[in-house]
Amino acid sequence: MKFTVGIAMSPLEQLTALAQTAEECGFSNVALPDSLFFMETAAADYPYTPDGSRMWNAETPWVDPLIAAAAMGAVTSTIGFYTNVLKLGSRNPLLLARQVGSVANLTGNRFGFGVGIGWAPEEFEWCGVPYSKRGARVDEMIEVIKLVLGGGMVEYHGKFFDFDRLQISPAPSKPVPFYVGGHTDVALRRAARVGDGWTSAMMKFDDLVTTMARLKELRTEYGRLEEPFEIQAVCIDRFGKDGYAQMAEAGITDSIVVPWIFDGLGFDAPLEAKQDSLRKFADLYIH
Repeated sequence: MKFTVGIAMSPLEQLTALAQTAEECGFSNVALPDSLFFMETAAADYPYTPDGSRMWNAETPWVDPLIAAAAMGAVTSTIGFYTNVLKLGSRNPLLLARQVGSVANLTGNRFGFGVGIGWAPEEFEWCGVPYSKRGARVDEMIEVIKLVLGGGMVEYHGKFFDFDRLQISPAPSKPVPFYVGGHTDVALRRAARVGDGWTSAMMKFDDLVTTMARLKELRTEYGRLEEPFEIQAVCIDRFGKDGYAQMAEAGITDSIVVPWIFDGLGFDAPLEAKQDSLRKFADLYIH
């Protein structure tokens, strides 16, 4: 099982140094979160906390994950990066294809595209995109982005997106993996149908096991069970050597961890303290 560092809500000036330290320690990836803006009043509850509250406020630092991946990739050579997850619904697929292809090329194919729909109506409406039919729109967006990233002259004529022959160059020299997030059955079907993996939000181990069983059923249904498939998990009730061994045995391929939180530090802890936490975690569980 691989270990990925989650850097959500860390000060922006820490990110490149954290990537370098994570690479030195043997972490496989850096998980990059996505948040467009903080709306003072939210029309919908945040779906991944028990009470629907957001875990951040208007002053919490966020960075565009694609820009962060390019910046972190420029100061590293082996560690990978993936969005966890980028909210597709409020964006344009052709612009995203250009951005994703650029990051994949600039990092030497060290980038994975973790995608979701987005939960906040404001992120859609205030960016000029309807909130309704968002799932169907995102399905087309994934098709468009994959098509364009495949290279060459392409065209697309769908219900939501329509364009004649075009080409965005250079295309990545290797396919960009797509990791699909979401806990609903519709999201799991999307992951099984078009994804190279599935990524979780915060979940308990038993819920992860149940979800993985459902993903196996769906991948079998779509004839994709024998294809490689990542399970990227944020497990909130299994820790330590025994816990990580249990996760690996269950089929989780990538554990997303935040070592400084394990050490009782906050998201805004000093850089040096976070680097110490990375080294401590690596000594215990990676080396």
